[in-house]
Amino acid sequence: MIDPAPGPLPWQTAILTAIRPVTRRVKSYRFRVAFDRPMLAGQHVDVRLTAPDGYQAQRSYSIASPPDGDGTIELLIEGLPDGEVSGFFDAVAAVSDTIELRGPIGGSFVWRPEDGGPLLLAGGGSGVVPLLSMLRHRAAKAPAVPALLIYSVRDAGEILAAEELAVRARDEPHFQLMLNLTRAGGRRVDAAMIAEALDRLGPPRHAYLCGGNPFVGAVADLLLDAGVDPARVRTERFGG
Repeated sequence: MIDPAPGPLPWQTAILTAIRPVTRRVKSYRFRVAFDRPMLAGQHVDVRLTAPDGYQAQRSYSIASPPDGDGTIELLIEGLPDGEVSGFFDAVAAVSDTIELRGPIGGSFVWRPEDGGPLLLAGGGSGVVPLLSMLRHRAAKAPAVPALLIYSVRDAGEILAAEELAVRARDEPHFQLMLNLTRAGGRRVDAAMIAEALDRLGPPRHAYLCGGNPFVGAVADLLLDAGVDPARVRTERFGG
């Protein structure tokens, strides 16, 4: 699948409108920006910082907010002490700052309401961010589409959008949440967990996996071993 609006992506000035803590290390940053093309759930943006001496640092971040919002996007950024970009956001960035963004980027790891379901999502750590965009978009535009999220994190303190996901699992009849805490239970996503997810959801029409390379590779292999059609599995990976 190609980018929905081919052509060069310009750098744009975005205004940082809100900052709020999400976990011990992650904060939500909301930007007002006018993209020159429609946004799709699952896409990301590039962020560029320029120092007074001209040095530039650039990173990519998935968009957590759904399309068709209020003219703003939400990024969830983990503050890393040695991170050139994340460190700036954690320690320096303030509301009303102007930041350079380029996007929305990505044409294959996206979901549209007309794509339907059942929808199987699996996120490892911050890999849940683009899946949040999909879930939020689904809830607003296609709540009858069956969806199940497998979300694997080290402990409860690292769950992104914890309250939101709990409320969705409680109140949305067609959404299910399987939360896996690896540090507390010492268990990683395994064949039994995948079998349970498929039993609860049924054969997925689409499966989206996002996280570190080891997580995505392991879950993809488990899905294929369980008989899921490889053509239905889309992945997005980060890390070495």
